[in-house]
Amino acid sequence: MMNQRPSPVWSRRRLLRVGAIAAAPALASRLLRASQGLSSGQATAPAPAAKIQLPPFSQFTDIAAQAGLTQPIVYGTPGEVMYIIESMGGGCAFFDYDNDGWMDLFVLGGRTLEGTPAGSGNRLYHNNRDGSFSDVTERSGLSAPGWANGVCVGDYNNDGFEDLFLTYYGQSRLFRNNGDGTFTDVTAQAGLQYSGNRFGTGCTFLDYNRDGHLDLFVANYVEFDLATAPRPSIQVATCSYQGVAVYCGPRGLPLPSHQLYRNNGDGTFTDVSKESGIDSIRTSYGLTAVSFDIDEDGWPDIFVAADSTPSLLFLNNHDGTFREEGLIRGLAVSSNGQEMAGMGIAPGDYDLDGHIDIFKTHYQLQSNGLYHATGKGDFDDVTDQSGVGAERRFVSWGDAIADLDNDGWPDIFYVTGNVYPELERTFARFPARSQPILFRNLRNGTFGELGEEAGPAMHARHVSRGCAFGDFDNDGDIDILVMNQNDPPSLLRNDAPPQGNWIKVRLEGTKSNRSAIGARVLVHYDDHVQAQALMSQSSYLSCNDPRLHFGLGAATAASIEVHWPSGLVEQFKSLAANQLVTLREGVGQVQGRPFVRVHHS
Repeated sequence: MMNQRPSPVWSRRRLLRVGAIAAAPALASRLLRASQGLSSGQATAPAPAAKIQLPPFSQFTDIAAQAGLTQPIVYGTPGEVMYIIESMGGGCAFFDYDNDGWMDLFVLGGRTLEGTPAGSGNRLYHNNRDGSFSDVTERSGLSAPGWANGVCVGDYNNDGFEDLFLTYYGQSRLFRNNGDGTFTDVTAQAGLQYSGNRFGTGCTFLDYNRDGHLDLFVANYVEFDLATAPRPSIQVATCSYQGVAVYCGPRGLPLPSHQLYRNNGDGTFTDVSKESGIDSIRTSYGLTAVSFDIDEDGWPDIFVAADSTPSLLFLNNHDGTFREEGLIRGLAVSSNGQEMAGMGIAPGDYDLDGHIDIFKTHYQLQSNGLYHATGKGDFDDVTDQSGVGAERRFVSWGDAIADLDNDGWPDIFYVTGNVYPELERTFARFPARSQPILFRNLRNGTFGELGEEAGPAMHARHVSRGCAFGDFDNDGDIDILVMNQNDPPSLLRNDAPPQGNWIKVRLEGTKSNRSAIGARVLVHYDDHVQAQALMSQSSYLSCNDPRLHFGLGAATAASIEVHWPSGLVEQFKSLAANQLVTLREGVGQVQGRPFVRVHHS
C-alpha cells in the first residue's frame, strides 16, 4: 500500500544506470517510445471514437445466500486494522476437487489477533449441480485457521486430482487431494516446511524445467514479526496516510526473498531458489504470482505484482535459471517511471492479436495498468489510451480480462475495498467498502465503464480481496466468486445475452503435467484469434476455472491451437460452438467429464 512517503520515480537516467549493458538496445527503444508519447501516461489522449452500437450486456446477480454461501469470512476485526497481516488476505478458487464436471468453490479465510473465533479458517463448498452448494469444509480437512492469503491449484503428483498450495503469514501449506473428498496436509513430508515466519502471498505451480512435474514458486510480501512490529502512528511516515494513523508498511519493513521449489517426481520438492537466481532478487514486496509463456519461447515465465516497488518479471533461461527483466520489458513500473502498488494480475488477449496482454490492479488514486503485449515478452503501457485509467477511486484487487458477454471481445472486471478502514471517518472519498468495477470492451482498443447496466450486483459494497472466474452452473458464461473480508463471499451469477456463442477448452497433459498448467491456447473464429494461458494463479491470490472459456460472438465454429508445456503444438479444426471440448495431449479430442447445464427458474 502507498503511504505518506512518495514512491521513487524510475527516471530514464536511473533505468539506464541499473539496466544491464546487454539490455541497453531494448531499453533505449522502450524509453524512446515513452518519450514520444507512444506509451500511456505520457501519451496524448486519442480522438474520441465514433459511437459504437453494441447489444445489451450481461446481467450479474449475487446469489450467494440462496446458493448456500452464508458463512462470513473471518479476517481480522471489522473496522480496525492494527497490523498489515490483518489486511491482505485472501484469495478464492474455482476447482473441481471430485472430478464430477462441476466447479466447486474454495474461499480462504483468516483469524483475529486474539485467536480463532468460531467460523475462522478456509471454506470448501461442494457443487450440488442445481445452483446450490454444500459446505464440506469440516470433512475436507481444509479449514486450517490462520492468516491465509493465497491459493494455487495443480495436480503436483499427477494422480488425476487437483491439489492445493495455500500461502500464510506463518507456515504455508501443501494439501494433497486424496480423491475421496478429503485433503491431507503433506507440507512437511513434501519438504516445504521452513523455520520462522514468512509472509507468503502469491504462489503458482509451473513446470519450469519441462519434465512433466509441477514445480512451485512462492512470493512473499514483507519480512514481518508480530512480536516486534510497530503500531500505527501519525508521527511515522510509513505508519500514516493523509494524516491518519494506519498500520505500518509495506514501506519501512524489510524486503523479502522469494522461493522456487523443484518437484522431484516422488511427492517431494527441493528448494532451488539460490541456483535458479530467484533468491538474488530482493527488491520488491511480492503479491500475486502468475506463470505462463510470457515471451512465447515455449518455456514458462513468472510475473509478480509488487506493492509500492517494481513488479518482477522472471524470464526462463531454459537451463534451470531465470533472469529478471521487468523494467526493460515494460511491466515493472508505470510509463512515467512511478512505482505502483501492484495487487492483482489479469492476463488476457483484449485486442485479439494472439498475444497475452496484462491488466494489473493498483491502489486508490493510482490508475490500474493495462499493458499491451507486442510479442516476445515486450509490453507497452496503454492505460490512458484504452480508457481504463480514469477510474482511480478505490483500492483494487482481484481482476480478469474475460469475455463476460460472449461477444468475442474480452472485457475487464475487478473488485475493490480499502485497506485502511479508519480513513472513512475523516475522508468520505475513501470508503472502507466499495463496489466492483466493470469495463466493457468497445472493440477498438478502448473500454467503457458500466454500472447498473450490468445488473444489481454492481452496486454491492464490500471489503473485497480475491475473486475467481468460472462457470459454476455450466450454462456457457463466466460467473464470479468474490472473497469479502468479514462478510459472506459473493457469487455473481452471469446471465449473458443469448445471441453470443462460446467454446470451452479443457486440457489433459500426458507428457506435460497432468493439469496442463502453462499451456497456451489460440482460438481462431471469424477473422479473430484470441490467446489464453492455463494458469495456477491469477486475479488476486486466486485461481480460475481451468476450463478456458472463449466467447465467439456470432461465430458458430472455431479452430484451436494448443501449445502444450512439453513443447508439442497441436491444431484442431472447425469445432462446433457452444460445447466443452476436452483435448488430451498427443491423443486429440476425447470424451471428457460430464457437462450438464443447470436450468435456472
